[in-house]
Amino acid sequence: MNEETQSVKVIGQCSPIIVMVITNIAMGSVNALVKKALDVGVNHMVIGAYRMAISAFILAPFAYILDRKTRPKLTLMLFIDHFFSGLLGASLMQFFFLLGLSYTSATVSCALVSMLPAVTFALALVFRIEKVKNLKTKGGKLKMLGTLICISGALFLTFYKGPQISNPHSHREALHHNNNDQDKTNNWLLGCLYLTIGTTLLSLWMLFQGTLSIKYPCKYSSTCLMSVFAAFQCALLSLYKGRNVKDWVIDDRFVIIVVVYAGVVGQAMSTVATIWGIKKLGAVFASTFTPIGLISATLFDFLILHTPLYLGSVIGSVVAVMGLYVFLWGKNNETETSTTLPPQMDNEEQNTNISNNSSNV
Repeated sequence: MNEETQSVKVIGQCSPIIVMVITNIAMGSVNALVKKALDVGVNHMVIGAYRMAISAFILAPFAYILDRKTRPKLTLMLFIDHFFSGLLGASLMQFFFLLGLSYTSATVSCALVSMLPAVTFALALVFRIEKVKNLKTKGGKLKMLGTLICISGALFLTFYKGPQISNPHSHREALHHNNNDQDKTNNWLLGCLYLTIGTTLLSLWMLFQGTLSIKYPCKYSSTCLMSVFAAFQCALLSLYKGRNVKDWVIDDRFVIIVVVYAGVVGQAMSTVATIWGIKKLGAVFASTFTPIGLISATLFDFLILHTPLYLGSVIGSVVAVMGLYVFLWGKNNETETSTTLPPQMDNEEQNTNISNNSSNV
């Protein structure tokens, strides 16, 4: 009986990790496909609006059936919370992220999104979700070191594009693609800036979602509401690029497939899985799985879509991933230390704090 209980416990601990791995693999493929769709010339916020509308449509029946018994009453404050959730985690994030993606590549976009744990950790320190005193521990120092390495990798791939790595599968296509992209070389830095802003907004959403999931724990209903708000927000933001009604008529079969795939897999399923992962693992730890999305996007981009790679992107991505796993090592060390800490130590620390506070008064 003890063995069965232990195995159930292990499965319970591993299931959020497995879900986050699958989610990031899916997101990597979505970014690679959306990049191809953007190259056709589609308004990036039209893709965003359709993506969110499809997400809301897919999740509505799940929200109605699965959350019916546990769904709390929707108040005005919860509506406002979901409006900002859509703004941070979907519409504004997609506005900057897809704009940056159109100027760079799926590999670069996923590499900069791989900064998510570092950015989330930094913002958690600013908002005092993470304690500054924890930085003095071994785990805290490793997390800071990992953050610095991660940022160094991101800066490297931003400022150094490097020579193109030959694609043996489709050399002519790669050359043609490279010639078309010569005009976009000057926009590379701007694209990286947009991607960094999108990543920062996503980090803010993850921290915000950590509190929203406590107030409104129904993941299907929450994601559906967020998607509804975000669809209207994306539609308004699409006016930035153009007001032609024809922008909303997509007749390219590949783009239609990409939009549907991005809505179902990249938004509906991935957001529900991420919200669940944040609830189980916390915002900072859930964000450490983003390098898997980078690997997925690179392989999908290079092997299936035959998009050329650049040396700077590869080196910067490797450095960023190394930094992230140093960060993960620090997080794991911190967790092990907290679980092995004797209860007496906690009580002694509390007594010391109380005595210090009383002496200050």
